[in-house]
Amino acid sequence: MHLAYPAVLAALLFCTGLYGVLARRNAILVLMSVELMLNAVNLNLVAFDVWLRDTLHSGQALTLFTIAIAAAEIGIGLAIVLAVYRNRGSSDIDRLRDTAETDEADAEIDAADAADAASVSADAQPHRRAEPAGKSTNAGTTTNAEATS
Repeated sequence: MHLAYPAVLAALLFCTGLYGVLARRNAILVLMSVELMLNAVNLNLVAFDVWLRDTLHSGQALTLFTIAIAAAEIGIGLAIVLAVYRNRGSSDIDRLRDTAETDEADAEIDAADAADAASVSADAQPHRRAEPAGKSTNAGTTTNAEATS
């Protein structure tokens, strides 16, 4: 078997995956593209293992580790994508970047809203005029204790 055939196929798979990572905006499609790239690496590992006639089959052993890492990556990646989709309603990567950049602006807006709310609550309290000394604010009213005695 010639080494060129699997190497060319692996290069095509890797380039397709790279294009998917760079051009796609859906997070699930980006994860699928990363899987294509990992499968291209696996194909190269097995092809070079066969070509070199390694007695330990180290290429195939590394391929098993790569498959295990890819499975863990997909599990964690899909969990993150589902959590983001539930919270934001979209798995679009551009919208996720936009919301991440506007967190500072949202904090500034929240601080300004809090300051406005504090000034509104201060304005809502009635203003009392200063009373001259000697005058009591409840001069014309009687308390319950005075009425019963």
